[in-house]
Amino acid sequence: MATLAGMSGTDVTAMTAELSALLPLWIGKIYQYDNATFGIRLNGEDKARYLLYVVKGVRAHLVSSLPDAPKNPSGFSMYLRKFIDGGKVLAIEQKTVERVLIISIGKGLREFRLIIELFDEGNLILTDEKYVIQNALVQKRFRERDIVGGAVYSMEGMDPVRLSYEEFAEQMSQDEADVVRALATRMQLGGPVSEEVCALAGVSKSMPAKFATEVQLRPVYEAMVSYLGRLRREMDPVIDEKGAFPLPSVLREPKEHYPTFSAALEAWFPKPVAESVVEAKVKLSREERIRKQQEEALVKFERKISEAMESSEIIYSHYGEVQETINVLSQASERMSWQDIAKVLKGSDMPAARRIVSVNPADASVVLDLDEKHRVTIFVHESLEANVGRYYQVAKKFRAKKEGALRAMERAIVHPAKPKSHGPGKMKAKWYHRFRWMETSDGVVVIGGRNADQNEELVKKYMEGKDTFLHADVFGASVVIVKGLTEQMDEAVQFAASYSRLWGSGAAAGDVIAAAPSQVSKTAESGEFVAHGSFVIRGERKIFRNVPMEVAIGVQMEPVVAVLGGTPSAIEPRCQVAVRLRPGTFEGNDVAKKVLRRLKEGLPESDQKLLKAVLNTEAVAAFVPPGGSDLVES
Repeated sequence: MATLAGMSGTDVTAMTAELSALLPLWIGKIYQYDNATFGIRLNGEDKARYLLYVVKGVRAHLVSSLPDAPKNPSGFSMYLRKFIDGGKVLAIEQKTVERVLIISIGKGLREFRLIIELFDEGNLILTDEKYVIQNALVQKRFRERDIVGGAVYSMEGMDPVRLSYEEFAEQMSQDEADVVRALATRMQLGGPVSEEVCALAGVSKSMPAKFATEVQLRPVYEAMVSYLGRLRREMDPVIDEKGAFPLPSVLREPKEHYPTFSAALEAWFPKPVAESVVEAKVKLSREERIRKQQEEALVKFERKISEAMESSEIIYSHYGEVQETINVLSQASERMSWQDIAKVLKGSDMPAARRIVSVNPADASVVLDLDEKHRVTIFVHESLEANVGRYYQVAKKFRAKKEGALRAMERAIVHPAKPKSHGPGKMKAKWYHRFRWMETSDGVVVIGGRNADQNEELVKKYMEGKDTFLHADVFGASVVIVKGLTEQMDEAVQFAASYSRLWGSGAAAGDVIAAAPSQVSKTAESGEFVAHGSFVIRGERKIFRNVPMEVAIGVQMEPVVAVLGGTPSAIEPRCQVAVRLRPGTFEGNDVAKKVLRRLKEGLPESDQKLLKAVLNTEAVAAFVPPGGSDLVES
């Protein structure tokens, strides 16, 4: 279940299933808002768009809207964009039932994994396909693992849903705690889900795990496997008095049902207010600052409560070890100083000594490392129950603070209206803008490769069943993909001819071959070779003869400002001013400068100021065909 402290491992299981159902997806823009918060735009089929909101160590789910993008992107977000922006999401998985979400991404000939950690302080880590770490938001060496470049990210762990009953029973028999605590810690289900499993199994949650018979334990195993299976296939997300759940509880009445788990999580967690962004400080009003501080305090209080309750559960689940530590050290302190005790422990190889991380003589306490993720402080001159009581008091204290913060937040904040922007905005970058591209008159996207690598990428990653494959009838021509059905195939064909080697040959026209995706292959006939960036077309293909070569480059002012290029009949109606090119003699960079000058001459001075950040030589050069060109006089 998700509390304000964050999502649980079973929540991540449900979210993994929810996100996987949306595949295929492609990575769009990646934003970093502060040191913990990220937004990732995911593009789906049929122009679908999904927004993934990530708070490391807390949550990762879809939202209806992301905070405003930072003016200056952070170094880490730029690093992620460089390697995975535009990449195809190959899979979305979870590490066992841990709070770790793994997004596998293919880009070009490489494969990456974006690992989102939601436990402890959290992290975002980028690895290659073999889990070798390339970079991480927080690079650090821990006692049990290293999160640094070149280290291998460990995928080891126990997935309870893959255990046979015999393996499950063996694990439970090794636990000194009752069944519910053994499920929470050893099976990593967490407290609420463990209670749910016990209720579904019809067994007492306080039954000792170690002495449970098969008649008692098998229903628990079957209920656990069934519950984890339902998370993957039949969610009914709800919010109840304890938090947001992917499934309704048999122990509590739901307050409200939601169509998706993401929608439930978005409703449950506090909505972010004007996040402070990395490298771009945002000035907040007094009310917004107070609201933000209250939300941060709520998360802190919930985390303190969760940590205190987890610590008490850990102590009980390691009852024998903790009691032994208290007995041994209490007796030792009667005849030795704490400094001497610390020296003895440091030089000892005994298991009891190795689990003691530090000794605090001032208050006669020790810090114990009882498992890989939790450390607890134990006061030697107090009973085990009194030590647990200390953690209960901490939880009680922060629950009171949480209730006070929630009461204070009941006062609504009136946010000042955003000033309306003057004039059209700049065109937002799309995934296909790094290729050659245009939109036909009827709005169908046409994409062409700039080199052999992009030819390979277009065919392998982006060509789909309803697309059309175009290729000028000349060796080494660019691959062109028409993304869907269009009534203006003549425009797409002219685009394919113009942005090919035919342009540099000096010819005024050329032939273009059209084929279905199913006809395109990298497999050569026996004894033949298919070069990188080239493909074999088998079966009947359509040939467009004597296609005239001509392109237009222009400036669009509405609905967004942009420099456009492509077939004249597709481009010129959208542009306030445009310049045509035909095969000729002037080199590409010179042509770009001439076109830029002509475009500026055709625009009012007021528009030139608006276009200062958009209209430049680089933007124009992106649409100049390869080879010599001449400007067509009006």
